[in-house]
Amino acid sequence: MSERPRSVVLRAIERVHGSAVFSRRVRALVAAIDELLPADCGSLLDVGCGDGSIGAALLARRPTLRYEGAELRPRPECKVPVLAFDGRSLPHADGAVDHVLFVDVLHHAVDPLALLREARRVARRGVVVKDHLCDRKLARQLLAAMDWVGNRPHGVPMTYEYWSSERWARAYAEAGLRPERRVSELALYAAPLRPIFERGLHHLTLLEPA
Repeated sequence: MSERPRSVVLRAIERVHGSAVFSRRVRALVAAIDELLPADCGSLLDVGCGDGSIGAALLARRPTLRYEGAELRPRPECKVPVLAFDGRSLPHADGAVDHVLFVDVLHHAVDPLALLREARRVARRGVVVKDHLCDRKLARQLLAAMDWVGNRPHGVPMTYEYWSSERWARAYAEAGLRPERRVSELALYAAPLRPIFERGLHHLTLLEPA
């Protein structure tokens, strides 16, 4: 496929994904994150904040929250304050923020465990992780397809590495974190699509220092 038809296809995918999935996903995730975060959370570092849609919506709910995003390649149109980082080390002092947030970021990382450890270092009170689960049949193939549709138009690096519940549990322990609360039903998709694209494929977990 030549470059021009390819770019046309990617723009079309982005438009369809944005209208059919992205806005609903942002609303559902922000509602769930807002409920999961302690009411007195004063500061949040959102690692891999993308275009800032989640951060902006969260700030609308919590206007006094001190929020900052971090990205490998900050987007010029980002809706929130964002700093660049190298994908491995966060440019923050130990205990610099109350909580660190990852939304579908760790499965893109070259070394997700190292990044979890960095989050544990930077967060005074805890870490919130939204990511995928690779437990059910054909989960890897389905998650890879979803990843491609959602991220390929933006040039996001993709590893196609997805962890099982057991592997997540080991990673949390190795990073010095323990799950405090976990949500598996997030209503990211319209009800008829949830058995295919949601059930058993996602988790949102609040972690505290072990």
